Amino acid sequence: MPESKAASVTTGWRRLFASNRIIWIIAAVAIVSLVAGMLLSRFVISPGELTSSATAPDSGLITVPIENRELANDVVIRGDAAYADSVEVSVETGDLGGPAVVTGQVPEVGAEFGAASVALEVAGRPVIVLPGDLPVYRTLRIGVSGPDVIQLKSALVSLGINPGVATSDVFDAATSAAVKQLYALVGYTPPASPEGTAESVRAANESVTFAQQGVTQAQAALNSASGGPSPVVILEQQNLVRAAQRIVDSSCSSETDTSAGCAGARDDYALALARQTEALTPAGTGSEYASLVAAQQQLTSAKAALAEANQDTLTYLPSSEVLYLAGLPRRVDEVTVSRGSIITASVMRVSGASLVISATAASADAALLEEGALATVAMPDGSEIQASVTSIAPQEGESADTATRYDVALVPVELTPEQLTLLQGNNVRISIPVSSTEGEVLAVPLAALTAGPGGESRIEISTGDGDETELVEVKTGLAAEGFVEISAVDGAISEGDLVVVGR
Repeated sequence: MPESKAASVTTGWRRLFASNRIIWIIAAVAIVSLVAGMLLSRFVISPGELTSSATAPDSGLITVPIENRELANDVVIRGDAAYADSVEVSVETGDLGGPAVVTGQVPEVGAEFGAASVALEVAGRPVIVLPGDLPVYRTLRIGVSGPDVIQLKSALVSLGINPGVATSDVFDAATSAAVKQLYALVGYTPPASPEGTAESVRAANESVTFAQQGVTQAQAALNSASGGPSPVVILEQQNLVRAAQRIVDSSCSSETDTSAGCAGARDDYALALARQTEALTPAGTGSEYASLVAAQQQLTSAKAALAEANQDTLTYLPSSEVLYLAGLPRRVDEVTVSRGSIITASVMRVSGASLVISATAASADAALLEEGALATVAMPDGSEIQASVTSIAPQEGESADTATRYDVALVPVELTPEQLTLLQGNNVRISIPVSSTEGEVLAVPLAALTAGPGGESRIEISTGDGDETELVEVKTGLAAEGFVEISAVDGAISEGDLVVVGR
């Protein structure tokens, strides 16, 4: 029985284990995990504990090699590329006497105007471009004077045309002849004389002929009444009077001329007449002589009228046929008229013919720049071109003593048509070298320099034996791009030597 009872107990435990096998397995795993966790926790160290228990690494030198390189300092600014000095162009049409119809010579955008170019054709007549600042305000013809006449003469001289006395402000016969050459240069006939001019000249010639006949008749009557002076005396006095008259004709531009030269010539003529009167007046022939004097005065007046009529036939410059523009050549940016349209306002807009890059710079940078300096311009497509600095000036409203910003103008050098098109209207980056080394020099980072007790510059060179170094006094040159040019005062340094920049 005892054996049966023991077997029964054993069987019961087996049955209990078999029916709860999974539970027993889980319990066993949990116990093992708990024991393993307790053991591992003794070897795990947190980051904080690791940091607090860490020891600092051994200190060492931070070195870089001495380099052989070219150094350069640049002023970098940005600028806008455009055609400068844009102005609206108007044509004076007040003297046309009819509608100002555009009949031809309409320029295209991009065309250039130089001296003696034809900007437009209005009512079949040219509008001639000439260099000048003073706008057109009247027609220039024989006898007028003023600053606009001097401007015209200066423009004619620039074209190689002789206008007479260039410093005189009087439009005279020589100026008229020069204007006639100007029209031939641009391929147009001079403007026609005013209506009725031909008839006036013909009538004046007839008056001179009639007056000359009167003088001849009066002289004959005087000679018949008194026997008169000898033919030699008569001819001599007539020659003197005619010579005085010629001086008046050459010295006086018109009947109203009050210049000193003209007044003196008229006085000499009056004296010549008086002397002729004295020489040719015999006793008892006062009335005949008075008739002769009257006839001579009539002849003088007739000749003056003829000279004035002839002046109207000389070439003049209508106000509607000239356009003054400063800074030639000029480029056409916009045209607001077309063939057949009537001019009512400005006809076009023009600007300088050269593309200009306009930039601004701080006063400190502007102080480093010079006119004529070459700059590198970064093109929108990534390429680069050269440009020349043409002006550096304080911004408008500021003086050179107090200016904080300066206007800088540059002109590109040798642009291709494609580059011109690409550059126009864009904002670009400009680099202007202000100092540089002549080729490659020994250079170290600025951090490698230290100051000695006397203020001298030094570098610390690693000797290669552990942390041992050697201080070398150096002379510094150009500093740029974080580097400084150096040369040894005593001893020798060379490319590749290790200099200390930190520890």
